[in-house]
Amino acid sequence: MSLFDKLKKLVYANNSNAGVIEIIAPLSGDIVNIEDVPDVVFAEKIVGDGIAIKPTGDRMVAPVNGTIGKIFETNHAFSIKSEDGVELFVHFGIDTVELKGKGFKRITQEGQTVKVGDTIIEFDLAMLQQKAKSTLTPVVISNMDEFKELNKLSGSVIVGVTPVLHIKK
Repeated sequence: MSLFDKLKKLVYANNSNAGVIEIIAPLSGDIVNIEDVPDVVFAEKIVGDGIAIKPTGDRMVAPVNGTIGKIFETNHAFSIKSEDGVELFVHFGIDTVELKGKGFKRITQEGQTVKVGDTIIEFDLAMLQQKAKSTLTPVVISNMDEFKELNKLSGSVIVGVTPVLHIKK
């Protein structure tokens, strides 16, 4: 075995990202623990495990390449299934359904194929900060039982750019 072959074997054997699915920030802001969301359904991970984001931007985008499942009639939340089989749910704020769609504008349609960074919903953050119980936005994996491990990242994130979760198959 040549030196090059030995190096190649070492690199691929130690590749910690093998089999890892990366979930990108669906909106800009700061990552918050899912347990800190002021809603028992998210805080106790009834819908799934993940993180929440305290938003600073004005749009929600596709966090993965995949297909839009459901966009709520009030445009405050959506589900998406990735090409890798990850089922994600992104829910802007808490009790935002009570706003009956005010502050949200749907850009993408249900059943549409999207790429990471494609805008799904635009929102008026200033208005929502005044009217919503909370703007913390849960980003959860609803089919976590199909995967081995979830690694939650932290810090400030940029919509469509920064990873927020790593999932191992």
